[in-house]
Amino acid sequence: MHRYSYGSKKLFSHKRIKKILGIFSISIGVVTLLYFFFPLLSYQIFLSSAFAQSDITAPLPQRFVLSSAPSIGGLFSSGISNVTSDYRDARNWFPQVKKPGSSTQKVTEYEFSIPSQKIDHMKVSTVDFDLSKHLVQYFSTSKSPIDHGTSVIFGHSTLPQWFDPKNYMTIFANMHKIKSGDKVIITLNGKDYTYSVFAISIVESNDPNIFAQSYDNSYITIVTCTPPGTTWKRLVVRAALQN
Repeated sequence: MHRYSYGSKKLFSHKRIKKILGIFSISIGVVTLLYFFFPLLSYQIFLSSAFAQSDITAPLPQRFVLSSAPSIGGLFSSGISNVTSDYRDARNWFPQVKKPGSSTQKVTEYEFSIPSQKIDHMKVSTVDFDLSKHLVQYFSTSKSPIDHGTSVIFGHSTLPQWFDPKNYMTIFANMHKIKSGDKVIITLNGKDYTYSVFAISIVESNDPNIFAQSYDNSYITIVTCTPPGTTWKRLVVRAALQN
């Protein structure tokens, strides 16, 4: 009788431990899901509608467009795209845009800052497309960031909790917080040129109007993925050079 009682207590203890471990594992799983997916859901619910109207109207010149890629909506397709495409190479963001035979850029590299984002003097390349090493000014856009026209600058984003303004793989993770009137500073040959943000929008990932050109002033278009942590759509920020 004593042995039976001891065995029963031991069995009960093992079951209780398994139950506690099970609850703990489920709790960890729920917390992890919330940690990763709540920023995406909250961004889509609260912020995407605010950027619904695109201010980009002038199309990319037809000679640079091969064809309009079909729209692939949804986070599931975005996840597949993340696996099958190397988005460190800026050329893979818009495969429908023709690549120039040779570089015609007057400037091959310059520096980029957004004080409100704590981004300070980060490199932009106009001739190399590796987004893990620097930001990339896309080909077929302005030959120099200070010329009349529009320089289209690509950079990576990720979940906001991983934001590091010194890491090119996370540099635009907080770009959804940028506001009209925020300053963008281009440093070229030791001289600063200040731009002011005037338009923010969300567009489809294959929208060629991202490459819009306006020639009445010098403009910058900043492009990154959104919602954070996905490649589903593109967040587009436009800024104009201040006189």
